[in-house]
Amino acid sequence: MGVTRRALVGGAMASAGLVATARAASPIIVATFGDPTPTQMAAHDHLLSKGSGWNLQWRKFDSGTNVIAAMASGDVKIGELGSSPLAIAATQGVDLVMFMIDYVIGTSESLIVRNGAGIKTLADLKGKRVATPVGSTSHFSLMGALAHANIPANDVQILNMAPNQIAAAWTQKAIDAAFIWPPVQNEILKTGRRLVGADTVAKWGYPTFNAWVVNRQFAEENKKGLIGFMRAINAANESYLRNPAAWTADSAPVKAIAANTGASPADVPETIKGYDFIPLKEQMQPQWMGGQMAKTIKQTAEFLKSLNRLNNVLPSYDKFVTTQYIKDALA
Repeated sequence: MGVTRRALVGGAMASAGLVATARAASPIIVATFGDPTPTQMAAHDHLLSKGSGWNLQWRKFDSGTNVIAAMASGDVKIGELGSSPLAIAATQGVDLVMFMIDYVIGTSESLIVRNGAGIKTLADLKGKRVATPVGSTSHFSLMGALAHANIPANDVQILNMAPNQIAAAWTQKAIDAAFIWPPVQNEILKTGRRLVGADTVAKWGYPTFNAWVVNRQFAEENKKGLIGFMRAINAANESYLRNPAAWTADSAPVKAIAANTGASPADVPETIKGYDFIPLKEQMQPQWMGGQMAKTIKQTAEFLKSLNRLNNVLPSYDKFVTTQYIKDALA
């Protein structure tokens, strides 16, 4: 009887071990836009998997709207999300929280005007066909630029297009301009020019950023892994910030980014300059996660409501931003 019991107990423990191993090995899907950033280098070199202890699977999305849907369904637990989609997701009650700034958007999102379209200033956009993914940070920047120039949105033909649709429409000269990000931005710049970047629009009062967001319950249950994930991203960003000039087309980090994103190594060094990476220790400051991010999300929501993209705006967005995990990562 004792032997049988030991066998049963041993078998149960072995089964429990197998279950625990299976859970540890279960893939965690990370939503990404595939931007050529230091994070992509870390992903390529498996530094994020090592740091978090997770079996990470990276899934590329072409819009924040699709990321929201994936997170709302529970399919994706963690991912990148632009400030405009974040405002939409929070307002709609998706159970997520911003735990870290991915990057502040600079010229990586810009209004590119097609050569020969007759657009020299923002005022020349009247009557023109301008494409952008509606609801994205680029859309927010476009509307901010029009508001700054006192151009009624109805005076411009704003077309809702995914990045690949923009590339095709540009080739066919079906659009005159587009507010978009790489790699499509790089492609259309070959026959166009940058009229204004998101960095300039931010100075006009319409800032945009990419956030790292996570399902709230998942974060609470996987705190150790999340902190390791954050530290690995921060290490990659700081590696770049210490010596940006070393990230040349033939450098190992840039080759890793190109391999992971499909971007041309020759384009990566210039493209990466369009992002502003904020070290974790600086993200705690009031102008970032220490206060301003929640206010910026609310400002974004209010702007989207004025465009009828949202039906309402929450009194506060503080609960959708947390500094707790940054504090723990810096400890």
